[in-house]
Amino acid sequence: MASVILTALVFLVIAAALSAAGLKMYVRPKEAMERVAGGVEAPEEAPIHPSLVFHEVVKKLGNMVPASPKDVTIMQRRLIRAGIRSQNAVKILYGAKFAAGVAFPLLMAVLVSGSSADSSNKFLAILVSAAVGFFGPNEYVRMRAKKRHKEISRGLPNALDLLVVCVESGLGLDQAILQVSKELDHAHPEISEEFGLVNLELKAGKRRIDALRNLAERAGVEDLRKLVAVLIQADRFGTGVAQSLRAHADFMRVQTRQVAEEKAAKLGVKLIFPIFFCILPSLFVVTVGPVAMKIIRELIPMMNNL
Repeated sequence: MASVILTALVFLVIAAALSAAGLKMYVRPKEAMERVAGGVEAPEEAPIHPSLVFHEVVKKLGNMVPASPKDVTIMQRRLIRAGIRSQNAVKILYGAKFAAGVAFPLLMAVLVSGSSADSSNKFLAILVSAAVGFFGPNEYVRMRAKKRHKEISRGLPNALDLLVVCVESGLGLDQAILQVSKELDHAHPEISEEFGLVNLELKAGKRRIDALRNLAERAGVEDLRKLVAVLIQADRFGTGVAQSLRAHADFMRVQTRQVAEEKAAKLGVKLIFPIFFCILPSLFVVTVGPVAMKIIRELIPMMNNL
């Protein structure tokens, strides 16, 4: 009986909250606009997709969450490195954290209300679900940024080789960056997008050094930082860009080979634990198993007869 009452109370609280939010966000603004317009019929609006409605609700929830400017700046930098550059991305992230931090514990409370577990275990499950709901969006942003970093690192050697070819063929550095962005649009869209942003910043009148530094800061990839440092030094001291890029491309090729050799050398050590825990037990069962069964069936009865 208690579980039924708790479930009904949770349902009523959620329904009341959603009704109040809908009344505040959609019904009252519409009535105010009709009063201001003097009862003039507005043209029929196109239907709104449910995902856009959810997007708007999460953004408004994010506006209600208090956040310090320092945390907003750090989170915005993480979102940019994850490839999320919307103006309302931080608000949507905080709204998602708030919504998940409230919905997950309520859902867990409904699930554990009918179980026979201890009350302390139930409280712990609700607390863990609240932590998962609150910190889950942060983990999603971190995983997406990590995946994007891997994709940029994977496409950087090809982009560097293509940049060397473009510069050596007579193009300037700005035109070479634009050409690389166009050519790698399908093969490596992440690094193509970053180079495209550099080209847009250059067209907007920003200095080349500032645009390249913004590229390194947006991506957050160490190899790309080294490439940006090489380009800035070549531009500052007037050395040949093609020669500097060629030397850096050779350096990156040697570094990639050394990293591959290092991973190959570590392979034998990493295989010890899978072999010990997965292969050796099955090998012992196949080799020692028949002998052990024969001893159990024949030798032990003979010893008992003696």
